[in-house]
Amino acid sequence: MSFNSTQTVKKNGFDAVFKNLTLLNAWLVLLIVIAIIGSLVYSASDTFTKQGVQFLWRNVWDVGANEYGALGPIVGTLLTAGIAIVLALPVSFGIAIFLTELSPAWLRRPLATAIELLAAIPSIIYGMWGLFVLAPLFAQYVQPFLIATLGQLPLIGPFFAAPVLGVGVFTAGVVLSIMIVPFISSVLRDVFELVPPMLKESAYGLGSTTWEVVRYVVIPYTRIGAVGGTILGLGRALGETMAVTFVIGNAHDLNQSLFAPGNSIASTIANEFAEASDAHLSALLSLALVLFLITTVVLSLAKLLLLRLEAK
Repeated sequence: MSFNSTQTVKKNGFDAVFKNLTLLNAWLVLLIVIAIIGSLVYSASDTFTKQGVQFLWRNVWDVGANEYGALGPIVGTLLTAGIAIVLALPVSFGIAIFLTELSPAWLRRPLATAIELLAAIPSIIYGMWGLFVLAPLFAQYVQPFLIATLGQLPLIGPFFAAPVLGVGVFTAGVVLSIMIVPFISSVLRDVFELVPPMLKESAYGLGSTTWEVVRYVVIPYTRIGAVGGTILGLGRALGETMAVTFVIGNAHDLNQSLFAPGNSIASTIANEFAEASDAHLSALLSLALVLFLITTVVLSLAKLLLLRLEAK
């Protein structure tokens, strides 16, 4: 066998090993996902066998009586994530537009770096800051102001009623909004940069202002991707645990007021998992399965929307 033939055999052997290793890694990820789903379904089967789908809309959580329902944590999760999206989306949109259309070159990189650093802050720090800084400020200034203004309106007034505690669903939503701003703004910035420069230059050449270019060129071209980025931020907010646990109040009560203490799926699991057993543990793992399904649907929808944008 010649030297070149020996080298070819070795090369083909290394290629085969490399291919098999990468294939193994890909299958390993898939197997881990299947194992997680299987373990959650198996662990939650006891709860759903006894209660059926009624577990999802029962508003009870009594550990002593072994009575459990997921409605309170589900509503708390959706409310905090919804508040976070409503507050974070305008800010994220403004940041992305400024970085792509208005920012001077010398400011663009430092500002983008600062936003990325905001995303790198551990969630427990957000939670501690929310509990010791934001919650007292809310109790002293923000919540009394909202009660005196929005709380007096006929339709939305009950959502902004007492108690004034600082912690609660609203505070958790505000903390979450700060946490997801970097994620949404980064995705929106990348999406806005996909707009062909020729389209924007043509609009400017016709005398359009920056606002008109954004409104009639950038937004229509990227609306699908922008929605996908927003849903990615929603998925991030749905699964947040530590920050929400610090400031949501951790009460298994459904209250019409956003200022009242509440609970989310993640905070319920974090608070009670260490001491849970039997039926209680099965109920918590059922909540985990519900959260897994919600986030999977949300993130899958976001991915589909982003793929549609890339296909344009």
